[in-house]
Amino acid sequence: MYIAQAFKGLHEFWRYIIGVVIAIFGVVIFSFPHMIAIGIETANGNLDLSRMSDSSYIMSIFEPNLNLVFVLLPFAGGLLALLLVVKFLHNQTIKIFTTTRKKIDWKRFWFIFFLWGVVSSSFVLIDYFISPEDYQWNFKLMPFIILCVIAIILIPLQTSFEEYLFRGYLMQGLGVLAKNKWVPLIITSVVFGLLHIANPEVEKLGYIIMVYYIGTGLFLGIITLMDDGLELALGFHAANNLFTALLVTANWTAFQTHSVFKDLSDPSDMGFTEIFVPVLVVFPILLFILAKRYKWNNWKDKLIGQVIEPPKEDYKILE
Repeated sequence: MYIAQAFKGLHEFWRYIIGVVIAIFGVVIFSFPHMIAIGIETANGNLDLSRMSDSSYIMSIFEPNLNLVFVLLPFAGGLLALLLVVKFLHNQTIKIFTTTRKKIDWKRFWFIFFLWGVVSSSFVLIDYFISPEDYQWNFKLMPFIILCVIAIILIPLQTSFEEYLFRGYLMQGLGVLAKNKWVPLIITSVVFGLLHIANPEVEKLGYIIMVYYIGTGLFLGIITLMDDGLELALGFHAANNLFTALLVTANWTAFQTHSVFKDLSDPSDMGFTEIFVPVLVVFPILLFILAKRYKWNNWKDKLIGQVIEPPKEDYKILE
C-alpha cells in the first residue's frame, strides 16, 4: 500500500507542514533569476507596467526559450528541496518515497510516457488536419533544437516536483493524518487543480477549465493508489507537458515555445469536447488499459479504504 510507505520513515504530521514550507522556499529561491530579469527590464523601461497583472503578457516578456527556463527553474528548486526534506526530515529513501516495489519500475514510466505521448500528439495532429486554418507552421530548426534540450532536461523536473509533492508527499501525509485513502485522494486532486488557477488558460477559458485540471489530478491520484507507486503518474505527467511543449503553443497558454505548430484558434470556442471528453472518456479508457495490463483489483479498498499502520517490526525507521 503506497500511503503506508510513510510509516517507513518519520511521519509525524508537523514534519509534513515544515516540509511543504521548505519545498515552497525552494521554489521561491529558484524564482530569483526570473524576478531579477524582470527587475532589469523594468529599470530599463522596457515593460508596460500597466499589463503586469496579465499573465499572458508576463509570459511574452522574454524570448520563448529563455522564458521557458525561467518558468521551469522554480520547479527544479522545489523538487530539490522536497527530496532533501524526504531524506533528512523524514529519514526516508527516494525509492521508498516513489514506490512499494523492490526498485523503481522504469518500464511502467516509459510505457505510459510513450502511450500518452502518442495519444495526446494524435489529438493535436487530427485537429490540425480537420481545421488547418487554426494552426500556423511555427518550426524553426535552431530554436527548436534548443527548445528540445531545455524541455527534455527541465520539464521532467517540473512534472516530477508536482507528482512527488501531490501524489507523493501530500498523499502520504494526509493519509497518515486521516487514516484513510479517499480524503488524501480528493484533497490532493482539488488542490492540484486549484493551483493552476493562475495559468493563462484559466484567464482565457474561464473557470470551467478547472474541471480538466482537477479531473487530471484525480486520474493521477487513482493510478498512484491502484498501482502502489508513482511511476505511472510520473510518466504520464512528463509526457503530457513535454509533447505539448514541443508540438503546439499558443499566445494564451502557460508554455509559449518554439514548437512545431502555433494554435491560432479562439480559446473561447473551446467547449465540451476539449474540456470534458478527456476527463469523462479518455481517462477512463486509460484506466481500463492500465488495469488490464497491471492486473489491478480490490479498487474499493485501494481508493477509499483505511490506512493502517503496520507492526513496528515490519516498518522500522530506516537508518
